Amino acid sequence: MVSINYSSREVCCKIVYYGPGLSGKTTNLQYVHAKVPGNTRGELISLATEADRTLYFDFLPINIGTINGFAAKFQLYTVPGQVYYNATRKLVLRGVDGIVFVADSQPDKLDENIESLVNLEENLVEYGYDIDDLPVVIQYNKRDLPGVMPVQELNARLNRKGWPTFEASATVGNGVFGTLKLIIKLVLDKAKQTSAPEPPPVASPKETVGISSGPVAPVTAAPTGTVSPAAAASPSPEPQPPAEVVGDKDESGTVSPPQVMPEGQADGYRPYPGERQVESASKKISTSSFAPTRKNESEEAALGKNVVKPEDDGQEATPSRMSTPTMAPPLRHRGGTRKRGFFKRLFGVR
Repeated sequence: MVSINYSSREVCCKIVYYGPGLSGKTTNLQYVHAKVPGNTRGELISLATEADRTLYFDFLPINIGTINGFAAKFQLYTVPGQVYYNATRKLVLRGVDGIVFVADSQPDKLDENIESLVNLEENLVEYGYDIDDLPVVIQYNKRDLPGVMPVQELNARLNRKGWPTFEASATVGNGVFGTLKLIIKLVLDKAKQTSAPEPPPVASPKETVGISSGPVAPVTAAPTGTVSPAAAASPSPEPQPPAEVVGDKDESGTVSPPQVMPEGQADGYRPYPGERQVESASKKISTSSFAPTRKNESEEAALGKNVVKPEDDGQEATPSRMSTPTMAPPLRHRGGTRKRGFFKRLFGVR
């Protein structure tokens, strides 16, 4: 199928020269390559053996100018004529837009012409192509040789579908460009019938803000207690089940701020590390539930026994009955004088 690139404004078509071996397919491309100007043709790639028989294909891209604002490019291929290279024949036919069947006009090549034409139809069917839907031109080559078959007889045996024909002699160039011009014309006519319309231009970001293609209505704030048309038109979200609320209650009846448990995790929920600090900070301590903790005797002994225990008679300890804690002796200088502090030395205080 014709490849149309709208961004680069190019139309690329593929034309394949098909036929039996030594019928003149490669000679057609060589003559075209030699006569076409260098700025309108590409490099001719040919893989041939010592017997000068093409094993793969010839490729000749040709640029013939612009057509309706599109640059038209044609890629010319040939296939190997030998039957045992049928896999290569089939591969070259992939994506074909037009076919030039090069037939040998000699009587002893008639069976090879028929066999190659049948092989062409079979390979097209495997790709899902119908030969009746493709542009086809038959070229009766080697008309300059003596003893060739008449054109009427060749048409009766090979051209049962009524395809256009050309008499040619590829070695001298007779009918080569006539065949090429006709197949190009048929391919372009076919492309005009099956080409898709040009895609619309991409809308700018400002035009794609609204969902509808029409003008976007201005957004106005609705008064309190009323529902805007946009909000009424939009579907309301489905109500979600309320999450389980968990709170703590102390002896005074004060309830700590509730903690919302995740849905489905209220039972057997284990907090993550760090959540216990939040719980402890949220709890309130009342005066009735507060009681100072008492240290044991070993801790009191470690502190120098400065805390006096109450008497056995149950009386509370008073400040007069508590022993005065001993202070550490002041630091003395080696010479017997008191060592001044850092700030006193800094500011010169005696």
